[in-house]
Amino acid sequence: MESINSDKYTDSMMDNMPVSKIQFSGESNEYVILGKKKYYKNELLSAFGGTLNPGLSPPSKYNFANPVPLGLAAFSFTTFVLSMYNAGAMGVHTPNVVIGGACFYGGAIQLLAGIWDLILGNTFGGTALSSYGGFWLSFASIYLEDFGIAKAYENEPEQFGNAVGFFLLGWAIFTFMLVLCTTKSTVAFFSLFFTLFITFVLLACGEFTGNAKITKAGGIIGVITSFIGFYNAFVGAATRQNSYIVPKVIPLPH
Repeated sequence: MESINSDKYTDSMMDNMPVSKIQFSGESNEYVILGKKKYYKNELLSAFGGTLNPGLSPPSKYNFANPVPLGLAAFSFTTFVLSMYNAGAMGVHTPNVVIGGACFYGGAIQLLAGIWDLILGNTFGGTALSSYGGFWLSFASIYLEDFGIAKAYENEPEQFGNAVGFFLLGWAIFTFMLVLCTTKSTVAFFSLFFTLFITFVLLACGEFTGNAKITKAGGIIGVITSFIGFYNAFVGAATRQNSYIVPKVIPLPH
């Protein structure tokens, strides 16, 4: 990366600068020059959590709203409800209350937000949101009687636990892949996928072993994940024009 002094950086120099280079300017390199445009670094860093984009990216060239806060809110809400059940909060032992949210908010709305993000050209965000939208829809189908999935195992509860464990383990593997794509982003962005990965691992282990304490631990980490998700949704929705509180972005060390 080449640094340049902002005092010597003129509009004519920006016009002649090669489009492919990323450069910095300012006394503390607080500006990033992408192509022929100059951006404040903090605004680009906020895109990590607020747009689920693991790379520094300027505002979209499309005149569309950012779908990521909607997708993150849907994900976080549904994760919160299910994780409270997994954590054994308030003595709730039946997970069916989450089905509505899993189908229509965490599932359908998040899937639509992911497709919207793919249209905007955000491969990572679109992949993550669409996939987890599919996760919630497929999770809900396990407990919907019309699908007959849980009923098929009613005489073999141990086999059902192992089958759900395989389901959750597969999502843990997928989430770990996304974790690797966030190691150069921000603390909040990385923390969202890392805690989600831990959640899936613990829940899978809980299903394989039948140990309620491991499942409870997965529920507790899941609640933490949901709040981190809400925070990242807020990062994408809050601006200096609509909020007195604008989150401070903390980048991971490179």
